[in-house]
Amino acid sequence: MAEEHAPWLTLLGWGESGTAGLTAASQQVLDAAEVVFGARRHLRLLPPLAAEVREWPVPFADGIPELLAERGRRVVMLVSGDPFWFGAGSTLARHLPAEEWRALPSPSTFSLAASRLGWPLQDCTCLGLHAKPLTRIRPYLQRDRRLLVLVKDGLAVIELAGWLKHFGFGASRLHMLEALGGEGERIRSMQADATLPDDIAHPVAVGLDVAGDGPALPLTPGLPDALFEHDGQITKQAVRALTLAALAPRAGERLWDIGTGSGSVAIEWLLAHPDNHAVAFEREAERAARARRNADNLGVDWLEVVEGSAPNVLDDQALSGQPPDAVFIGGGLSQALLEALWQRLPAGARLVANAVTLESEALLAHWQQMAGGELLRLELAAAAALGTRRGWKAGYPIVQWRVSR
Repeated sequence: MAEEHAPWLTLLGWGESGTAGLTAASQQVLDAAEVVFGARRHLRLLPPLAAEVREWPVPFADGIPELLAERGRRVVMLVSGDPFWFGAGSTLARHLPAEEWRALPSPSTFSLAASRLGWPLQDCTCLGLHAKPLTRIRPYLQRDRRLLVLVKDGLAVIELAGWLKHFGFGASRLHMLEALGGEGERIRSMQADATLPDDIAHPVAVGLDVAGDGPALPLTPGLPDALFEHDGQITKQAVRALTLAALAPRAGERLWDIGTGSGSVAIEWLLAHPDNHAVAFEREAERAARARRNADNLGVDWLEVVEGSAPNVLDDQALSGQPPDAVFIGGGLSQALLEALWQRLPAGARLVANAVTLESEALLAHWQQMAGGELLRLELAAAAALGTRRGWKAGYPIVQWRVSR
């Protein structure tokens, strides 16, 4: 590439080893820079340079206008490890055409951690939780699994250990990896339910050998009802599994869960893929709060709970520019609700509605005849005591309507 067409911005992978860890190409770019941006912990490792050195502000977004104002100069931004693996690269790339920047990565913290622990990186689950709630680790807690987790600081390590104990995995082996690649590198290992040291220094990553008797979350739809806090208003496990199969979540899709109750369907929708979104509508404040708690406890804190009665509360969501890919009606089924949804849903959106009462069944039968789709009757029975013997105890039959708009 000719010099006059070279990108003006370089995202330079940077680690605790400072310039000692740079390739010759990265060192050359740093030496030629006119402006160098970086977080305070990155700048402390810089040698004297001819370039202007500027500390990146907090919050991160505040630094972007200042960076863009230097367009046309030779600018280097120091970014931890690999800029595009839980790094700042993806954020910055959204603000610039591809021809204006380049990235020169260095080994990621995940790579360094795996090499220190002797763990095959391809077999590890890698989580960037330095700016996310630590409860997001919950779906990945399963005995004999290995996790590599980026966290904010030493206090976050202690908080993470507390969550492991809370979820029943306090027996996990916790490896604290501090300042990997630098002169201050330190690795200490202990059981998560032990007393952790109070001098854990940033930057720090955590390796987890998961152990303990806590319940692992199944990978298939239909989590055990006992994993949810509820007051009886919950789509039961077997019916929920069939409902999720009908909703058919795909990566990155959005669900509206109307009459969410405990939030179980919306939560399982979110567990299906980390890029999924869900909005849960609930008119009872106590149940809405319960749904939020269930989401936190199952590691899907990004559930949006909207309090109010449908269809009235649907207007703001419909006008937000983010229509649903699928809708589940678990409560509050009515003619007015179905009419409002049918007007708002985009083409191809999937609608699943469950009914228990005769009136609701009749409503779904009418809509199925009018709009098509499948109408199913689900009847389940469980073995129960019958005097000194056992017999089948039937639950209320469920009528389910499945249709695409």
